[in-house]
Formats: sequence, structure tokens, C-alpha cells
Amino acid sequence: MALSVETESHIYHALRTASGAAAHLVALGFTIFVAVLARPGSSLFSWHPVLMSLAFSFLMTEALLVFSPESSLLRAFSRKARARCHWVLQLLALLCALLGLGLVILHKEQLGKAHLATRHGQAGLLAVLWAGLQCSGGVALLYPKLLPRWPLAKLKLYHATSGLVGYLLGSASLLLGMCSLWFTATVTGGAWYLAVLCPILTSLVIMNQVSNAYLYRKRIQP
Repeated sequence: MALSVETESHIYHALRTASGAAAHLVALGFTIFVAVLARPGSSLFSWHPVLMSLAFSFLMTEALLVFSPESSLLRAFSRKARARCHWVLQLLALLCALLGLGLVILHKEQLGKAHLATRHGQAGLLAVLWAGLQCSGGVALLYPKLLPRWPLAKLKLYHATSGLVGYLLGSASLLLGMCSLWFTATVTGGAWYLAVLCPILTSLVIMNQVSNAYLYRKRIQP
């Protein structure tokens, strides 16, 4: 028997709510896992994986999900309040990423190692630079009068698309980091595969939630 349109809508809504809840838990759980693994403070390098996972796994995930109609933890708040929370989280993510990048550069300097010698390092640098540009672009949404010739709706679309690309770059950097000697020397077997699944899962959820949040906003606008 074919399901009614209303039933399919309820099922779809429930699945999106469940996937969003899973993304919240996975993003937090992965960050805690990396923190326990790295033991921040045990060495200069130990802060690098903690700050990067905090930036690209937890803070950015929460910053993007804040606009999701089903998964936002701030659904009861106004859009203006959620937008303010979004840019605060994004700014914190950028600061964590910059600090994590600076500390690993200092660490490599102390050991006399080459910089950007791995795919992980190259992807990480690109992700941090993209995050910086994305935050700069967000200023245009806070102050649209800076770009009077650009329609606000188009700026929001470009910003959302660019933000999604930046998030995927950050996730790629995390995935490549889990192929590093430091990570694979400690995490092996099934635990390694479970860790790898974390940024993959959150990326899939974010891609779905961001695109649907934009479509939802288009539907409710007069």
C-alpha cells in the first residue's frame, strides 16, 4: 500500500530530525575522543588536534545546524538571534583553527621539520584560509549596505554555498589527519574506522540540512 503524502512528510521530517540529532552527538563525541587521545597540555603538538577538531568538527557543525528547521537547538529563538549565534560560533571556530595552525607551525619549527609536506597539512591550511574568507564574507550579510548592488538573497545563497565548501574542506582535513602517523599509531582496527565515519556522517547531514534550510526559507518567504 502506497503511503500518503502526509505520512511520507512525517517520515521525512522524523528522519531529518534523527540525522540532525546524530550529527550533534557525533560532532561532540568525536571532539571529546580526540581531546582524550591527544591529552592537551602534554606537549605543544597535543593542542593542535584538539583545537582543529573543536573548530571543524564541533563549532562549525553547530554553527551550520543552527539554521536547520528540524535540528537547530535554537528553534525557539528568532532568526536574528540564531544568526548572531551562528557568527559567534563561526568566529570561535576560526580563532581555534588559527591557534591550532599556529601551534603546529611552531611545533614543526622546533623540530626542524618542513611545513605543508603532507596532504593533511595542505588541506588544513586551505580550510583555515577558506574559513577566514568565509567569515569576512559574512560581514556583508551583517552589513548589506557595504554591497548595495548585490541582492541580499543572492548574498545569502553564495554565503551558504561557500560555507558548505569550507565545511567539507575542514572535514577532509580531519579525515587526512586520521591517516597521520600520530593518529594511526594510537587508534587501530575498528576504532579507526568508527573515527573516520564521524566527519563523513556529519558532512552528509550538513549537506542535506543546509540545502533544505535554504529551500525552507525560500518557501516561507512571501
